[in-house]
Amino acid sequence: MNGSRVVVTGVGMVTPLGLTVSETWANLLAGKSGAAPITKFDPSRLQVRFACEVKGFDPLQYMDRKESRRYDLFLQLALAASHQAVTNAGLEGKFPNPDRTGVVIGSGIGGMMTFEEQCLAYLEKGPDRVSPFFVPMFIPDIAAGIVSIRYGLKGPNFCTVSACASSAHAIGEGYHLIKAGKADCMLVGGAEAAITGLAIAGFQNMKALSTRNEAPTEASRPFDKGRDGFVLGDGSTSMVLESLEHATKRGATILGEVAGYGMSGDAHHMTAPAPDGEGAQRAMRECLADGNIAPSSVGYVNAHGTSTPLGDVAETTAVKQVFGDHASKLIFASTKSMTGHLLGAAGALEFAISMLVATTGKVPPTINQTDPDPDCDLNSVPNTAIERTVDVALSNSFGFGGHNVSLAVRRFRS
Repeated sequence: MNGSRVVVTGVGMVTPLGLTVSETWANLLAGKSGAAPITKFDPSRLQVRFACEVKGFDPLQYMDRKESRRYDLFLQLALAASHQAVTNAGLEGKFPNPDRTGVVIGSGIGGMMTFEEQCLAYLEKGPDRVSPFFVPMFIPDIAAGIVSIRYGLKGPNFCTVSACASSAHAIGEGYHLIKAGKADCMLVGGAEAAITGLAIAGFQNMKALSTRNEAPTEASRPFDKGRDGFVLGDGSTSMVLESLEHATKRGATILGEVAGYGMSGDAHHMTAPAPDGEGAQRAMRECLADGNIAPSSVGYVNAHGTSTPLGDVAETTAVKQVFGDHASKLIFASTKSMTGHLLGAAGALEFAISMLVATTGKVPPTINQTDPDPDCDLNSVPNTAIERTVDVALSNSFGFGGHNVSLAVRRFRS
């Protein structure tokens, strides 16, 4: 690798807490939950009838009506977040070198709504009623492809698919490509729109989801003794990454610096974490080593923290093993308590949140902390946001199949 510093110059978000970065950030600091009864379809046959939907999204703000009919919601969200990020970076219509600008957008599932609708059309009405756009609407990589077409970006272009670590891998791989000199600029992120009857049925039947139908806003409660599973969420986050040289040359405003990337595999179980979060430990240690970061310099860890009984304990144990005595001084909080779990889009959202923590000194809470689990005894910023100077933040993402990613972000200093 050529050792180039990699900086963030643009961010865009469409989340259950807002249609922009500023709206999402304000609601995070306010401790607002994005969970509510499902409105996208009739959930009456399901055991779980609530989720963290994106509310009030109008795709026609970002594409014409013809495109909106051909694009699955996950792609619509990816285009919206990417438009915001590109505009925020001051690059709309003027990428300096499109041949050296690429796109990596992760998605755990892709066009789940399209998949479900077209399966029903095939089974109920026959093969002739399956849309000719079914395959390009459904495949997870289509977000990276369409975003690159929209902006004429001809550099490295692909999709990372690693369950709930997908968009964290996307950021990390974009970072690696720039450091290796393979690109000057990368548009990276994640998108997911898996709130469908079929997806919820699958997750509920494996006992992964909270069943608090009567109190949706209280359902996602990482580290609380009463947690009973995660809350499914939709959304997208995109970011513009650039080499420091490239960003400086064009006079870009630098929002933060990608400081490290670590990844590992559990090689343990299809869905359960390795004992003591052993794989998560290795990902965090590799991230710190990659960025030459002393554990004592980390002030905030955005936990994967999904609100599952096993996962929260394993991650807490892993953080204690990696940080030792410094773990008690860390903030170890989960914004999934408010956003829900965006699956493949979670990593990008939570990395962006970690960057905002480092740059603003404001830390969103972990809400719904009423009965702390003694096995999850680190400082989760219970219920109310705080202010804290943070120089370096980590964001953890772990996926089914044992995929682990840890990313570090640093407040930028020239």
